[in-house]
Amino acid sequence: MRTSQLIQTLFLLSVAAFTLLMLTKVVPYLSFEPEIDFLTTKTNRVLARQDFQFSFYIHIVSSLWTMGIGIPQFIPFVVKKYPRLHQTLGKIYVFSILFLAAPSGLGLAIYANGGLPAKVGFSLQCLVWWLATWVAWREIQNKRWQTHIEWMMRSYAVTLAAMSLRVGSYAMVYFFHTKPIETYLTVTWLSWVGNLVIVEGLIYAGMSERLLKMLKK
Repeated sequence: MRTSQLIQTLFLLSVAAFTLLMLTKVVPYLSFEPEIDFLTTKTNRVLARQDFQFSFYIHIVSSLWTMGIGIPQFIPFVVKKYPRLHQTLGKIYVFSILFLAAPSGLGLAIYANGGLPAKVGFSLQCLVWWLATWVAWREIQNKRWQTHIEWMMRSYAVTLAAMSLRVGSYAMVYFFHTKPIETYLTVTWLSWVGNLVIVEGLIYAGMSERLLKMLKK
């Protein structure tokens, strides 16, 4: 196995492990009790709002399954051997982001802790997420395979902001001993902007072309 393939495999395994970890975090929320983890940071006024409740529960569930669905979409062997599965999962992924995860995330953004910088950061994240996913869908409808891969890479980069946010938070506190508000506001932006910068670097380095070649072999 080449080094690039090994790195890709380890990365996808890390995403799979994180997805399972997040599943253990999401399940307790489905009791619909307000005194659980993230919900304890919200005021009673916010918790009582139906739009917040609707957005929150839709977002945590749909974001979790889009993260899991995205994993096999970047495994060339799976895509080649099971094209119908790839298409079906792709449609679920796109539908989930366009109609569930991104809109509900936008609904949550207006209640974000951290003031205007956090609200703007999360709102832009959801808008970029929606647009990248929509363009990826449009490109595959027009049979532009390479640009479809590139836009799906961008879309999944934003999907993985949930992972980057938590890893970044721990890293900042552990290595730089940042204060809670400094950590929160930094990762609010860095979690998705940083992911997109990395993906643009990978696209520039030819990763999308290599993936397409692997699919055509």
